[in-house]
Amino acid sequence: MIKDIKLIEGVQKRATKLVEGIGNWSYDERLKYLGLTRLDTRRLRIDLIETFKIMNGLYDVNREMFFKLDVSGRRGHNIRPFKRRFRLDVRKFVFSNRAVDHWNVLSQCSINCNSINTFLKYIAHDLELGTVKI
Repeated sequence: MIKDIKLIEGVQKRATKLVEGIGNWSYDERLKYLGLTRLDTRRLRIDLIETFKIMNGLYDVNREMFFKLDVSGRRGHNIRPFKRRFRLDVRKFVFSNRAVDHWNVLSQCSINCNSINTFLKYIAHDLELGTVKI
């Protein structure tokens, strides 16, 4: 999996070097200039969006199929999925387990958004500030 991620990121690195005038810039400078993001940031953003849709019933699926809610009353917002422990890597890195840590650090304001567009503004702000770690 890491090999695949590096391969895809390498394609993006090479493609950004082809843009005239910025080929000798650092990769992060090229991405910022072109308005692009790294693969891991895009994946995190998509995971959070899908989690938001599932948690707020925007999909016609049972939320319990993906997430078991943590009812222990810990700090944070009131919709905290519980991160399950698995022995095998196959289940450790599946979407529903991968998204839990990132979802649980979001603010109550982010979680209580009425629309996806509002939620996107909040998580973009959280990603810029570094509140949500990749």
